[in-house]
Amino acid sequence: MTGKPALPQKEHFLVIEDDKGRQEVLLRYPVYSLGRSQHCDIRLRSQFVSRHHATLFKFDLDNGSSYYRIIDGDSEGKASANGMLVNGRKVTVCDLKDGDEVVFGPQVVAVYHYRQRDEFPTASNNDPFDITLINPAMMDNDEEALDTEKGTEGRR
Repeated sequence: MTGKPALPQKEHFLVIEDDKGRQEVLLRYPVYSLGRSQHCDIRLRSQFVSRHHATLFKFDLDNGSSYYRIIDGDSEGKASANGMLVNGRKVTVCDLKDGDEVVFGPQVVAVYHYRQRDEFPTASNNDPFDITLINPAMMDNDEEALDTEKGTEGRR
């Protein structure tokens, strides 16, 4: 019997810690703006962060995988006031890899994650071989429980 192959599920996301706490952002779109402005796609909540501090761009590869590139400043090329650090190095552009740490300012850090997990397709409901097994020991037998409580066990 051959099963259905697992389909890889790929997820990109940022875990951001700033002055207001922690937030996790699932990345699904090709472009994101990051900064303290209310107009940014991803808000960085700190007075030490530029209004439009950085931009994320998604790139798809021929093999089906993808990655995000982070660029200091807005999408029009205006750099942020304080720049950014990726893994402790000051950069203006960086192709992100799983686990990369991006520092935008004092106590404003984002960790980029890329994970791939296997997802099994669901079987159709009309599969005659798709059954659910129940362990009889896990079943509640109300009749036996009542007989035991009343002390009538074995009187039937």
